[in-house]
Amino acid sequence: MDRQAILEYLGDGWTRTLSLIRSSLDSDIDLLNHINSYVLEHGGKQLRPLLALLMAKACGDGRLTADSVRYAAATELLHNATLLHDDVADGSKTRRGAPTVASFLGANNSVLVGDYWLVKAVDLVMGADRAVMEVLRLFADTLSLLAEGEMLQLQKAASADTSEEDYLRIIRSKTGILFESACVSAAISVEASTEARQVAAAYARNLGYAFQIKDDILDYTGGDIGKPVGVDIRERKITLPLLGALSRVDAKRQEEVREMVRGMSDHPENAGALIGFVMENDGIAYAQDRLKAYSLQAVKALSVLPDSPAVDYLVELANFTADRDR
Repeated sequence: MDRQAILEYLGDGWTRTLSLIRSSLDSDIDLLNHINSYVLEHGGKQLRPLLALLMAKACGDGRLTADSVRYAAATELLHNATLLHDDVADGSKTRRGAPTVASFLGANNSVLVGDYWLVKAVDLVMGADRAVMEVLRLFADTLSLLAEGEMLQLQKAASADTSEEDYLRIIRSKTGILFESACVSAAISVEASTEARQVAAAYARNLGYAFQIKDDILDYTGGDIGKPVGVDIRERKITLPLLGALSRVDAKRQEEVREMVRGMSDHPENAGALIGFVMENDGIAYAQDRLKAYSLQAVKALSVLPDSPAVDYLVELANFTADRDR
């Protein structure tokens, strides 16, 4: 994916979005400003605001509004707020190869910083010119699903009875819904038709599935994702590669494997055996097939929008998601 070409296409819209993200976080408390700058410096590719601006252009005949920039910035603040909270819930010491805020500032303070980012996201939406309540409802639904996804994942980690239906619900709640809120709010920002908003939701939902499945594949195969192989299974998270491998063995063997997951806390050596089980039973190939299908569905959803560079870049992002190694 040629990210620089996308940024050049977005031009002033991207510059304004980055500037708004930074200015919205300004405080007269030096420590908070220092932490906010640290989070921004280690913030990854800022995919969600990128998607938002592209979708606004795709649905708005190539134009961006002031609300497009506001909502794009708000989605990035919302995303990072959830990460600051997630790192506490997961006990994560690093993210993208750098220490987490929780690891050097403490869990309670990481939650407070996450709350600050969340409030600033809401502030940005409140300052929009149109559809404020509609986008606030969208963000509220997003946060509700995020919480439900976390709790379902926690429940399933204890029982180790995750089904593929459970898995898809978890990854939509934890990953896909943030993509959806970014893309749907973008369509709203340019007063897109109901059909175009539905396109934005369908594209983002399928892209979210594909993105998380790729992450879960990389957890077994390795890649430049800033964490070692096998983290998910050590946390008793049953993801699609393991579900795919389980689908290829009989019920007795399935229960044996699930019991190994349940016993992970007492027997961490089970992780190596479970990774081997996935490799031996083509769990990666199973997950790759599903990944490609969701990526194709994302591209297909865009077919009703008029041809434009923005649509072309959205297609490119869907294809990149399937092929990335980080």
